[in-house]
Amino acid sequence: MNAIPAHLDHLVLATPDLAATVAEFARRTGVTPAPGGAHMGHGTRNHLVGLGGRAYLEIVGPDPEQPGHVGERPFGVDRLPGPRVLTWAISPPDLDGAIAAARARGYDPGPAHPMSRRTPDGEVLRWRLTGGEQAHPSGLVPFLIDWGDSRHPAASGLPVTPLLEVSAKVPAPEEVRGPLAALGTGLALSEGPVALTFTVDTPRGPVAFG
Repeated sequence: MNAIPAHLDHLVLATPDLAATVAEFARRTGVTPAPGGAHMGHGTRNHLVGLGGRAYLEIVGPDPEQPGHVGERPFGVDRLPGPRVLTWAISPPDLDGAIAAARARGYDPGPAHPMSRRTPDGEVLRWRLTGGEQAHPSGLVPFLIDWGDSRHPAASGLPVTPLLEVSAKVPAPEEVRGPLAALGTGLALSEGPVALTFTVDTPRGPVAFG
């Protein structure tokens, strides 16, 4: 199994306190994540770090500038007891084709729906992604994303901590390997309580997050 999954687009580090988690990442790695932008109407915002190539880390949490948000925020950030690597995304060459192929192989990643966010310089990024009720409850099966004509976040001059490896634990690894294969990707899996971890190279040496 490769240390880095095929078609990796980004990893999601979700947190109930975005400012504190960004500061902790900077303290541990010596690299300060860049502001990404706000997900208007969803109550969240993010900071980003490049992982090398066309991949990045998204640190996402409640947006203090959207205090009146009603309903649950993405990734359940309000309910998290602390920062956690919750899930990940792949970006296949053909999103709709990948969805159809996965369904033919026995796994339904769900339909693609649109989202957007505004960057600090005012640019609006738009993309389509899968998820929702069809998402695997472990978070270890990635959602799919297509950036369309928008500039990919990893191409926007982000600070970089090169990704060294991604791995996960799950009580029944075979239940996850099937959907991963249906999506044309993979993940180093071992048996244990559900956990997704990654290691990056930094000015302070390798640092693991989970």
